[in-house]
Amino acid sequence: MEEPQGFFSTGDGCVGDTVTERCLVESKEPVSHVQLACGLWFCAFPLDGNELCVWSTKDPSYQPLILRGHRQPITAVTFGNTVSPLLICSASQDYVMLWSLDECRQKVLLGLTPRGLVLGTLLGKALYLRLSPDDRAAAVCAGNKIFMLDTESRSTLAVLEGHRGPVTAAEFCPWQTHIIISVSEDRSFKVWDHHAGSPLYSSAVLTASPLLSLLVDEKSKQLVAGCADGQLWVFSLVERHHYRCVTRVDLKKKRETFSRRVESRLCSLPVLFLEENRRPRAHGLEKGEDMEGSLPVLSLAPCDLSLLLSSECGCLPSESAPCLWVGSSAGLLVLNLANFELEGVLRYKDFRSLSIQVAGSCAMMSKAGEQKAICLLTSLFGGQIAVLEIRLAALVRSRQGLGAGRSLSVLPRGCVLSTSPLHFRIAEEHRTPPAPQRRSAVRSTVQDQPLVFHSKVRSSGYATAPHVTMFSPKTNTRNNGDSPSRRRSSHGCKEYPLESSPPTRLHKQRVLAHGPAAALCVQFSGDGRWLACGLANHLSLVFRADLTGTPAVFSGHDGAVSTVCWSHDGRWLLSTSLDGTPRVWSLRRAELVLCVGRDLFPKPIQSAQFYYLDAFILCSSGPELQLLKCHIDTSKDEIRRYKQKSRCRPVFRLPTAGPTEITSLSAVNDFYSYLVLTAGRDKTVEVFDLNAGRSAAVIAEAHSRPVHQICQNKLATTTLDGKLQLFVAE
Repeated sequence: MEEPQGFFSTGDGCVGDTVTERCLVESKEPVSHVQLACGLWFCAFPLDGNELCVWSTKDPSYQPLILRGHRQPITAVTFGNTVSPLLICSASQDYVMLWSLDECRQKVLLGLTPRGLVLGTLLGKALYLRLSPDDRAAAVCAGNKIFMLDTESRSTLAVLEGHRGPVTAAEFCPWQTHIIISVSEDRSFKVWDHHAGSPLYSSAVLTASPLLSLLVDEKSKQLVAGCADGQLWVFSLVERHHYRCVTRVDLKKKRETFSRRVESRLCSLPVLFLEENRRPRAHGLEKGEDMEGSLPVLSLAPCDLSLLLSSECGCLPSESAPCLWVGSSAGLLVLNLANFELEGVLRYKDFRSLSIQVAGSCAMMSKAGEQKAICLLTSLFGGQIAVLEIRLAALVRSRQGLGAGRSLSVLPRGCVLSTSPLHFRIAEEHRTPPAPQRRSAVRSTVQDQPLVFHSKVRSSGYATAPHVTMFSPKTNTRNNGDSPSRRRSSHGCKEYPLESSPPTRLHKQRVLAHGPAAALCVQFSGDGRWLACGLANHLSLVFRADLTGTPAVFSGHDGAVSTVCWSHDGRWLLSTSLDGTPRVWSLRRAELVLCVGRDLFPKPIQSAQFYYLDAFILCSSGPELQLLKCHIDTSKDEIRRYKQKSRCRPVFRLPTAGPTEITSLSAVNDFYSYLVLTAGRDKTVEVFDLNAGRSAAVIAEAHSRPVHQICQNKLATTTLDGKLQLFVAE
């Protein structure tokens, strides 16, 4: 074998934190629009037209292997699925050849010329090759036909005909090996039984552009077809679904949303949360930079991000959603097949030192459990071939937009600032009483003695008639004879075992109201003993956690109850309604203790909760976040018993970045925390730092639809590292 000279160069120079160009090859013939092969330890590509080059990705210094046997330019290359022996199949207009890598390597070491087995001759220009899971059959897509070749007897098993255009890709079904699926330039896909040589299903015309790539995901049992106009079509391969279309993904819109989301995070982060007061620069996010007109899907490959995504969301690796690589002429994208959102974006032109800025063909591979991925690229306008190494952790971190800066934490990192609205409580607790109060306190130490030391003094009027009281206390409150302390001790509470599966069997069911009254909100108390429920018939109900006994009824709202929230000590219940008034109820007396008027809020309240260990009430009114200082007093004045002693007044207002109203908010009330999360109808999640009194971060386009509910994993934040964990729901 002749050693390659002058055209093969390797290097370890790091182009960036995300991608490294490991190898660059110059071919004499153009290699665009050629199927490339990228495996776990090797990658294979055509070289100088009719030569096949095999390069080791595990050991870049290893001598590349050059295989010769084709007379016409090679148009498709693929690896086998068995590890030993590792097979390589290559196709051109003259031959379809099968190579055993171990045998070829041994012959080269002995000074002999390696030879491949010819599976078929003169089949036409092959656009795609794929070996069956057991490597006993090879599917050759040539023209509008699929030739099924036997790798052992080197005979033709079947010829699958039915497409009206050139077949661009074909894949075997992993769980049904006798089924093969193909896509074509006729803009449709077909399902075949290659053992019988007959079609099983033929789709309609999907789009106006040709279908170029195909992937069959075994974990989600979905078929993903890539289009030349940047569209992904996802179909279900479950038997009863009859190849139903799951969704259609526009990659250009997804990438623009991803870029805006990262850019908004970077621009909204304050200097407080970045190291060395420097803001990280996002590649390709400069203003005025044009986006590509289209993203042709050149290739699709499975991507394993289970370890990275499980470390971020806290789930088990087996529970993480499957992902896939999407290779286009402009860059690489990682798509999550569970929510069809992008997990990472890599654009070639963002890395100026890369040799290839526009790709003609590409192949990707990421091994399960590995932190790196391999990408094989060919240039669209020349003969350059590059091997890239991608760091998956850096690629996934690019979606967070925090770069090297410190992440936000719900745990306070410093004392409360004197300018903070949260300083109100501390100043109130440590306030020194004025001098007149101190003097009166000293005088009050001398107690007044009664002039008459008898318990009763008989005089006119004491025994003739009973004393008439003008204002009698309210005694019609239903108590059932058991005090709250007795009820609290009677109900046992035990934790749900973490190793158990989620509950799926219905245990008990209660009718909330006799009539059309929907339950709009529910919330358990902090100790898990009580359940509050807000109804559309203006009532709030409090049940025991086991739904036994008679519920406590709280009435007084003039509209449907939209929010219920428990205080930290479990004594108060906060409710908001469409009537625009938040109300605080006493759980012991089952009565109203505080009602905030509508004049404090310019627009109806959408969400409210207790905050800062029940010192404040957080409310959202339109696009504003309001902080209310509340003082609850349940003492009774017999002269003016109907006058409310509890009071509440606004202390701080903070507008959101967008003009749309806040739909939900979330803040930790179990300990002192400065961060407040809000979600709006414009699909934006915003983080506020009330210690600094400003917005800390903005996550634009957090969902594809308006966010209706946002909550934090509050128990995890109190027991683990205090990282900000949130869950949003559309």
